[in-house]
Amino acid sequence: MKDLTVLKKGQEFLKIALINLALLLVFVELGSLGWYFVKHKQFFYTRDKVPNKSDLGINLEGVRLNQSIVERFHPFLGFIQQPGPDFRPGFKINNYGFISPYDYPLKKTKKNQFFIGVFGGSVASNYAVFEVQNKILPQYLKQLPGLKDKEFVILSFATGGYKQPQQLLILNYFLALGQELDLVVNIDGFNEVALSNLNNKYKLDLAMPSVQHILPLTSLANNSLSTKAMKATIRIKENKARINQGLESLQHCFLATCDAVTSVYVQNLVNNYKTDLIKFEQEQTKQQNKDGGSVIYINTNKSVLQDSLAFEEMAGNWAKSSIFMHKVLSASNVPYFHILQPNQYYQTKRVFGEAEKQIAFNKESPYAKSVESGYPALFKKFPNLEKNNINILNAVNVFDRTKDAVYVDSCCHYNKAGEVIFSNYVGRSLLESLRKDERKNKK
Repeated sequence: MKDLTVLKKGQEFLKIALINLALLLVFVELGSLGWYFVKHKQFFYTRDKVPNKSDLGINLEGVRLNQSIVERFHPFLGFIQQPGPDFRPGFKINNYGFISPYDYPLKKTKKNQFFIGVFGGSVASNYAVFEVQNKILPQYLKQLPGLKDKEFVILSFATGGYKQPQQLLILNYFLALGQELDLVVNIDGFNEVALSNLNNKYKLDLAMPSVQHILPLTSLANNSLSTKAMKATIRIKENKARINQGLESLQHCFLATCDAVTSVYVQNLVNNYKTDLIKFEQEQTKQQNKDGGSVIYINTNKSVLQDSLAFEEMAGNWAKSSIFMHKVLSASNVPYFHILQPNQYYQTKRVFGEAEKQIAFNKESPYAKSVESGYPALFKKFPNLEKNNINILNAVNVFDRTKDAVYVDSCCHYNKAGEVIFSNYVGRSLLESLRKDERKNKK
């Protein structure tokens, strides 16, 4: 009898445990449904199926799913991304290494086509991709009577790591090849101070391409990868395989809980990938440019410049390059707009939420002090730019009024909400400036 009572109690306990487990799973699923709706603005079970990995809600910015090092030396441009496929639908890494639907130089096929060239680094490249996809700038430009019937074509001449005078050189190179441009937008500033400052620390000429991009390539060319760099490369390769597997699993989740857990897992893998990529670059830049048998020559300095002198030189290179871009374009009556990009390390009145702080700031970032000291040096060049009739737009405050998170990493890049705000700022600013020019011309 006693055994029977114990058995019944055991069955009751098991029954209660199973009920609690079922309730827990239901609550977890409900929570995951809410999390999915907040993140994607749609109900999980009736969601649109996404065939492309880039649309799964994972921040893949900077993740090279197919290759570890995509940059290649270019005899005129410094370095380019290796031409090939891109994870974004409708885009490719074109014949000159730019993320674009088109190969260059692109010829007009219709009289009403209006070509907009975008120059700069990765922020400019992301802007160009976002504009091709969403056409925010054309919506503003169509408000001008002379442009309302135009077919706008966005051409990106921007690549991650580019800094002046690369934009100037790229512009002249493609103009020499016959590339037509009707309007040019140059978005820069961050790379000019952050990456040039790294050049200075490793005694590379400030005007040379980014040390983070050049030295890994020179090491590969000279077969001189360090042991730590090779270990980081192996971890990067292993993480890429796991990320791809995770994305595949994410595409086939039947429950919201599966989507939530897998998304967190994959995003963690992506974060580890980016950490190893930084370690790889750090190990490479530790190998200072000793010309012992190197087949690649890079201009160097005998010593590290003092910060005050270095940032003055960086700002001077930045301003002079922009002035010359304007001069060559104005000869053909092509409007030129120069935009100083916003960055989290330049303090404004913006209040960051705690969650965004965890994403946007890194105490060990090599960029923070560069931006804090470098942006004021750039501001000092504004009067000279304006004196030379440059349409210079200071965008550092564009995110001040939003409470939404806008940064996706501790470098400089924006999420979709940030891209929307930034693109609308660019569109409004260009429209206002072009309208002023129209009024002047009428007088």
